[in-house]
Parts: sequence; structure tokens; C-alpha cells
Amino acid sequence: MRVLNGLEELQAAVGEHLGYSDWVEIDQKRIDMFAEATGDHQWIHVDPEKAKAGPFGTTIAHGYLTLSLIPMLTWQIYTVEGTKMGVNYGSNKVRFPAPVPVGSRVRAGVELLSVTPGGGGQQVIAKVTIEIEGGERPACVGEIVSVVVF
Repeated sequence: MRVLNGLEELQAAVGEHLGYSDWVEIDQKRIDMFAEATGDHQWIHVDPEKAKAGPFGTTIAHGYLTLSLIPMLTWQIYTVEGTKMGVNYGSNKVRFPAPVPVGSRVRAGVELLSVTPGGGGQQVIAKVTIEIEGGERPACVGEIVSVVVF
């Protein structure tokens, strides 16, 4: 885990790749729980038998499940000391280039793009790329916007 001490170190890290999270397995239980929480019970996610004959040969994680892992994964990569709080502010761009088959392992990498005043604190934009272990394309790439208050 990379520890940035205060605003100056955060600003100095702009343009750097901050590291990678641990690998996390995407099992059917996690997919089913996400479906239950969101009401998205599409068969490509929750019906293993039907999904065997589908386009991916198995169930796949919801794109938004993959996106929702970003806070957990980025907390493993870096932290900023001296903050009073940090909040999610939104996304500038999110894409899902590849599906995440059940049983896959994913991890995130973070590149710090900018730190500017805004949103009641410092607006931090990071490019987060969620990779699939052994995959040729990432599962998710997004410009994630947070606000950090010192």
C-alpha cells in the first residue's frame, strides 16, 4: 500500500501509477448477491445451466458489480494521510471491454490523473483499470472522481 502524506504528496503523485490491489475471486455467490441487491437477475449472470449455452459459456459478473469493487480495491492500493474525509463524486468515463467469467480473479491498478480544487475539497481523478488474471483485455476501465477534504 502506498501512503501519501497530505495534499502536497498527493499532488506530487499526479501522473504516477500508484500500484495494484490483491487479486479477488469472482464466485457465483458474489454474483448472486449482487443480483439480489440490484434486482438484475439476467440469466447470463445467475443461471449457470442456461449460461453454458450462452455467448460466454458460463455466467459472468455484472459490469456494475465489477465497477462496484473499485472502492475496496483502491483502498488496498493507496491512502492519503491527514484527510478529514473522502467521498465518491462520480465517474467521467467507464467502459467494460471484457466480461468477467465466474471463477475469474480480478485486480485493480490506479494511475493518478489530477488533483484540483473542487467539490468542497480536492477533486481527485484516477484512472482505475480492473484486470482479469490471464485476460487480454481489462474488465473495466474508468476515470473515477473523488473529493478529499483535508
